[in-house]
Amino acid sequence: MSSERLIYLPLGGAGEIGMNAYVYGYGKPGKERLIVVDLGVAFPDMDGSPGVDLIIADITWLKERRDRIEAVFITHAHEDHVGAVAHTYADLKAPIYARKFTGNIARRKLDEYNIPDSALTIVGAWPEQVEAGPFKVGFLPISHSIPESSALVIDSPEGRVVHSGDFKIDVTPGVGEAYDPELWADVCKDGVKALVCDSTNVFSPKAGRSEATVGPAIEELVSGAAGMVVATTFASNVARVKTLAVAGDKAGRSIVLLGRAMNRMVEAALETGVMKDFPKTVSAEEARGIPRENLMLLVTGSQGERRAASAQLARGKYQGIEMKQGDLFLFSSKTIPGNEKGVIRIMNQFSELGVDVVDDSNGHYHVSGHANRPDLETLHDVVKPQILIPMHGEHRHLREHVKIAEGKGFTGVLAVNGMMIDLSGNKPKVAEYIESGRTYLDGSVQIGALDGVVRDRIRMALNGHVTVTVIMDDNDEPLGDPWVDCMGLPETGKSGTALVDVMEEDLSQFLGRSKAATLRDDNKLNEGLKRVVRQSGQEEIGKKPEVTVVVSRLS
Repeated sequence: MSSERLIYLPLGGAGEIGMNAYVYGYGKPGKERLIVVDLGVAFPDMDGSPGVDLIIADITWLKERRDRIEAVFITHAHEDHVGAVAHTYADLKAPIYARKFTGNIARRKLDEYNIPDSALTIVGAWPEQVEAGPFKVGFLPISHSIPESSALVIDSPEGRVVHSGDFKIDVTPGVGEAYDPELWADVCKDGVKALVCDSTNVFSPKAGRSEATVGPAIEELVSGAAGMVVATTFASNVARVKTLAVAGDKAGRSIVLLGRAMNRMVEAALETGVMKDFPKTVSAEEARGIPRENLMLLVTGSQGERRAASAQLARGKYQGIEMKQGDLFLFSSKTIPGNEKGVIRIMNQFSELGVDVVDDSNGHYHVSGHANRPDLETLHDVVKPQILIPMHGEHRHLREHVKIAEGKGFTGVLAVNGMMIDLSGNKPKVAEYIESGRTYLDGSVQIGALDGVVRDRIRMALNGHVTVTVIMDDNDEPLGDPWVDCMGLPETGKSGTALVDVMEEDLSQFLGRSKAATLRDDNKLNEGLKRVVRQSGQEEIGKKPEVTVVVSRLS
């Protein structure tokens, strides 16, 4: 029996949707040569991660083994797969491989950190392969909601693994490569040890629709609009952006792209040749001189992002353009769970302006980029893996996908973040558990989930903050009364007296009755003052605020 093993380890994206980061390894236990598949981000929310810019998988385990990392492979250019490449490069220093369009997006991110061109290598589609230690890896085209999405064919001494990446079964995707069942069948004809597979839409029972099906409905909607038309979708869905632009062009409207991401994605698609043409566009400045009934704006912000173009239009104007009564706003997108509040807020702001808002609740103006259950089963039947490992889904998605696999006679493995699976031999098993988690990009620095920064920020948001200042003389006696500064708290409590006055009086009484041992000991004094403020807060306003104590001693 071989002493080497083939391992699979998700660090992000298994048990959640987003923040994808997967590791494969081959070699003797503890000495495996490693490859990384995708380094993505998740996006924060004000409830769980206030003030945070991005969320990245905790790569501590990889950093500690970076001398064993052969390469990083990026399946496609969505942020939850490529968004962390620049943020993690200094820690991993591994060569990055991607196809042309994905590489174009990755290169722009790397340039922001002055990472050299040599860090990224552009690779062609299958049958081209990259040798990475014991692995040979090829990019196998598959349709998705962004151009050049690819599954990875990972060959190892233990057999072939197919890592699906994000995908759908679409033979008419508009922009990008169609799903080619003959190519996939040929790749898998000699046997596949494991299929590591997208699980996002496992609960959707109907076969997915092609991108080509949304064009006629959008064209009909745009041609019948009286005022200015504005549409938003995922900027990365270049096929949809083109469909919207073509609809506007056919209706005799000038096309305006608003938002950095929208412009960047169209530029990248044209530069790399994945999109051959695009209707002529005009600038926002030029648009101000065109009758509004002859305009169609394509804008960022389909998920309610506060700083995106759609949100700014909803609040008033963006780049000198404003929406008015009788205009039409189209959400050609699905609202990602968790973003509903932001999207509904924008819809209501437009409604207050007299703008007609159309979303995709009727299913006419958007199709998903992920495979529904029948399409997942189509891929299962083509690949015919010995083992099926669901990824890219919440726990309930992974669990349901395992049930489907086992019902079809495959061995299903439910592997969540941090669970290392040994794929050697004929029966997969859990090799070990790795501590996995998340890292926050907070401004220009990365902080760990256990550092307490985000936790403290949440506590301050929930409970407010009080700063207590006390000056002690050289005899360890209070010099004057303590004073407090409050933030995020009501000015008065149930007593009707100013909250600051109540707290300062309670603190003065505490200092007056404290023993010398307490007054001399900064730790005891700190804890006592905090306790008094929290008790005062609880009695006056029903909250125990976060407290910072500043004790100054005169020497």
